[in-house]
Order: sequence, then structure tokens, then C-alpha cells
Amino acid sequence: MAAVRPRFGRALLRLFAVQGSYNYERMLGLGVGVAEEPLLRGLPADGPVSPYRAAVARGAHFFNAHPYLAGLAVGAAARAEHDGAPPDLIERLRGALCGPLGSIGDRLIWAGWLPLLSGLTLAAISLGAGWTAVVAFLVVYNVGHVALRWWALRAGWEHGVRVAAALHHPLLQRGTALVGPAMACAVGLALPLTAQYLAAPFGAWARAVLAVAAVLGFLALHWLPGRLTGLRLGLGFAAAALVVGWVWR
Repeated sequence: MAAVRPRFGRALLRLFAVQGSYNYERMLGLGVGVAEEPLLRGLPADGPVSPYRAAVARGAHFFNAHPYLAGLAVGAAARAEHDGAPPDLIERLRGALCGPLGSIGDRLIWAGWLPLLSGLTLAAISLGAGWTAVVAFLVVYNVGHVALRWWALRAGWEHGVRVAAALHHPLLQRGTALVGPAMACAVGLALPLTAQYLAAPFGAWARAVLAVAAVLGFLALHWLPGRLTGLRLGLGFAAAALVVGWVWR
């Protein structure tokens, strides 16, 4: 490894804006390239085709993965540049990381960590925790995702072209295995508590109407999977509520 002092702090701050230049041609590529640039500053920058300029250009090529784990590719590619890896190897490394980082990130965060904390927060609010639950959600969620970004960046730099070893880290393997069932339990707990909390201001007949509407909505989603989506159903219920409220007034 080259004798450089990696600027992890600057790279981490830039990773928070990795989606700021998202586009359909390079996806997260430009944002990843901007985040990788501080880690490349130890490379020689002299000459018209300097290693530094070439590495910066490669860092902005196409890349798509979960934004919280993109730092793994940033650190690995930067380390490979300092180690003198061939450019085509670095390109293949970046391309090979897109699928695993996207899949693991989606299962760990979007289908696990976020709905898990959301379910616990809704349950806590329904039980009377109020704004304390909201503040706790924001603190715990952001501490978790910042720590994940930091770990990914450091792990990528540590492993370089052998970054595949980081994908077997217990944080990712056990995390994805545990967070799914935990999310299901949290959401299962939150649904009845939240429904009771939201229905409390209504009378018995109105609660019965809401219950029937919910059952019919679930059945419609089951029977019409290609024609009806959750968004359309929600918009339909919202429109119906507005009409009923206007007529009732």
C-alpha cells in the first residue's frame, strides 16, 4: 500500500451527497467519483495523463448500489488505485460490487432497519410516547446509518481489490438474517396499536366502516395485483374521505 494518509472524513462527508448528481446515464457514478476524490490525492498529479486524473475520471464512471454501502466501493477502488492495480481490474471491481451492495443494502436497510424502527416508533406513539419516540427514531436511525457508512468506507480501503471478504462480515451476514424477522415482529405489533390509536376519535360505527374498508382494500390488492397498487388504493381512499367529509359538512 502506498504511504498515504487517507482522508476518510472528507470522503464520508461527500458520501452523504452521493445521490445529489444521480442520473440515468451513470446512476450514482458522479457522486461516487466526488466522494472518492479525497482518497486519491496522494497519487501523482503531474503530466497530461497523470495517475490522479485518470483515477478521478474512472471514479465517476457508471456505478449503482445502495447509497449507504457505496463507501465500500469508494474505499476499495481508491485503495486499488494506490496499490497500482490495472485500470481494467478496477473497472471490473466496481462493476462486480454493484449487485451485491445493492441487494444487501436493500435487505438490510430498506426492508429491515428502516421499517423495524418505524414500526417500533409507531407502536411507541400509540402507547403515549409522543414526540419522544420521534426523536428517538431520528437519533437511532441516523446513528446506525452513519456508522454503516463509516464502516463501509474503512472496510473498502482496508481490503482493496479483495473487498469481497468484507461482504462476509457478520455485520452484513447476521444483520440481514436477524433484521428481517425483527422488522416483521415490529410491524405486526405496530399495526393493531396504530389502528386503535388512529380510530380512537371516531365512534363505533365509523370504526366499523374503517375496518370494512381496510379488509376490502387488502382483498382488492390480493385479487388485482397487476391492476391495483398500494398507492392507487391509498389515493382512492383519500379521495373518498374528502368526498364524504364534504358531503357530511
